[in-house]
Amino acid sequence: MSMVRDIPAVTADATTDIMNKLTDLFLTFAKIGLFTFGGGYAMISVMQEECVNRKKWVSDEELMNVTVMAESTPGPIAINCATYVGYRQSGMIGAVVSTLGLIIPSFCIILLLSAFLSDFLKIKIVADAFRGIKIAVGILMVDAAIKMLRKKTFKPLQRMLVAGSFLIMLTSGITAVRISSIAVMLTGAVVNLMVFLIKNGGKGK
Repeated sequence: MSMVRDIPAVTADATTDIMNKLTDLFLTFAKIGLFTFGGGYAMISVMQEECVNRKKWVSDEELMNVTVMAESTPGPIAINCATYVGYRQSGMIGAVVSTLGLIIPSFCIILLLSAFLSDFLKIKIVADAFRGIKIAVGILMVDAAIKMLRKKTFKPLQRMLVAGSFLIMLTSGITAVRISSIAVMLTGAVVNLMVFLIKNGGKGK
């Protein structure tokens, strides 16, 4: 009888742990979605602080890899990253909860502002604040890139690809000449693959 009575308690504890983890996922990504301006790239730095440094949900290497995959797949990069982290922690339901946590705050804010956004931006103090936010967003993006690059060991070819890609995108931004980031990534992938095949005699071993 004692063993039978213990089963509901274990089940209840397990259910509580699952709910606590899902709640933590939702609140963490809701905070990221609520307080991060500038879209997905700006959120990467905050995700690194929350998911890697504080929560230990993923490693720096995993976050870098999922950022690359998220950039290469359909959908906003921040949502793809949130979905991956949630899935790693609690499977499919974790992916759904994390994604909703990231989306809901932004959706609610945009919904509230959409009716009078044009008039809202005409207020001088608000317009000045948004100019400051743009600068902060740029800093967040650079900060995320620097942190991930510091913790990644690069081979000489990879360093050349990183430097080349940076110069290409920087030149694109300065000269206003449109260069697709997808084209840059595909070029890097092709170059790296070709070098790999050449070194391995075309056998891919």
